[in-house]
Parts: sequence; structure tokens; C-alpha cells
Amino acid sequence: MPTYEQLQHLSPEQFRRACGVKLQTFNRLVEVLAEAKAKQKPGRPSVLSLENQLLLTLEYPREYRTYFHIAQSWGIHESTVCRMVQKTENTLIKETDCH
Repeated sequence: MPTYEQLQHLSPEQFRRACGVKLQTFNRLVEVLAEAKAKQKPGRPSVLSLENQLLLTLEYPREYRTYFHIAQSWGIHESTVCRMVQKTENTLIKETDCH
């Protein structure tokens, strides 16, 4: 899947086709993730931006790819993908606006 930097130049219709959610919804989900990140204790910074972490998370159920294949696409370790997906999903599940 292309990175957020590549997708943000698409039309809203093409953006939805690429990642499965409307651009407004995607932006709202990123806001939720940013709010949750601000409440966390500081630690090692993530390799991917919040937008790319969300894209990675959306890619997992949408394309039925394994963590290994997603890791190869994004250039990170398989366990990192697993942690990102679980952390992002859990954060979004806690937010009542996101479901």
C-alpha cells in the first residue's frame, strides 16, 4: 500500500478506494490517535507517522495479508506490525465516535 504522503494527493473518491475509508473519517481517526498519543508517557519514537500507522492497520483486515507481508511492504519487523495493529485497534475501539 502506498504511504499517506502518496495518498493525500488523490481525490476523496480515489482515497476511499485506496484505503477503505473516507478522507474525513481517516482524518478523524488520526485525531483520535494523536489525542491518545499525547496522553502516553514518552518513549522511543515510532518509525512510522500516525497516518502511516493507521494505513498499515487498515491494510491488515482489508487485504487479508499476514503481518510478515505487511512488514516486508513497509520495511519494518513483523512484531512491530503486530504491536502497531493491536495498539491502533485498541485505541480506536475505546473511542466511541469510531464505531
